[in-house]
Amino acid sequence: MSNNPAVTVEETTIDRLSRLNLIGWFFRKGYPQGAFWATMICVVSVTNDVLMRFLGERLHSTEIIFFRFFFSMITVIPLMLSHGTAVFKTSRPMLHAFRAILGVGGIGACCYAVNVMPLNENTSIMFSQPLFFLPLAVFLLRERVDAPRWIATLVGFIGLMVVLQPGLDTFRWVALVPVAAALQFALLDIIAKKMVATESTYNMLFYFAFGTTVCAFIPALYFWQTPTLSELGLLVLLGIGANLIQVCLIRAFTATDASALMPFRYVEFIFTSAVGFMLFSEIPTQLTLVGVILIIAGTAYLSYYESRRKPA
Repeated sequence: MSNNPAVTVEETTIDRLSRLNLIGWFFRKGYPQGAFWATMICVVSVTNDVLMRFLGERLHSTEIIFFRFFFSMITVIPLMLSHGTAVFKTSRPMLHAFRAILGVGGIGACCYAVNVMPLNENTSIMFSQPLFFLPLAVFLLRERVDAPRWIATLVGFIGLMVVLQPGLDTFRWVALVPVAAALQFALLDIIAKKMVATESTYNMLFYFAFGTTVCAFIPALYFWQTPTLSELGLLVLLGIGANLIQVCLIRAFTATDASALMPFRYVEFIFTSAVGFMLFSEIPTQLTLVGVILIIAGTAYLSYYESRRKPA
């Protein structure tokens, strides 16, 4: 190490600039950044599914939903206040209200499904979301979805069909619950993509949490059971996770086109299978592994195409 103070200051400055550049990379626009945030959505979503499954052993799903949104709102308020009261202003109150209604419906269906179905089966059916999203992106966002994006999504969907094995018990009536959740989440993503141009991240986080808390309050009272301290801790983590999903979603849509990121939702199956095996002894079948390979192939193809089309 040099004893020259000038050299030490110079090296420290370079190190600081290097760290800032590294952190700054995550907040730039570009397909690699969008892919990173889309992958983080999968990680946090699987974590929340596990929390809801543990909590669902005693608490009713409506109460879990209420606390998820309530703690989401509580944890975001200090961030809002640190930026002044102006951040509470919004020019799209109706879209915020619509997002809240869809959020309660989607999370409610998801919470119910993870407590009555295996985690990997629920996640697999939720992969129908891109099938809803791509047409919605064309008609509502007026995005041009080109052939490589369609191909990548369809390859992933073929992998999904291999995993689900249509015609067997997978498609019993309860499978419609995560399908309904997938449709509502696709609509939520579309609305979020439309709103990021005019609404701040904190604004969208707060009004989504506030609206969903209000919508879930009365149903939660009907099925109320006072949570234990350990359950309360898990519910707080669930609320924080809900905010993290929104942050990652907004950052992903700010970075690149929404339709380009949809196949990355398939990565969630990999995380779900790993967690299902470690926590619930769920072992994927050979057909499941074949399906996962196809899912990864579709995502990898899209990543290669987008990285050449939109260099970072």
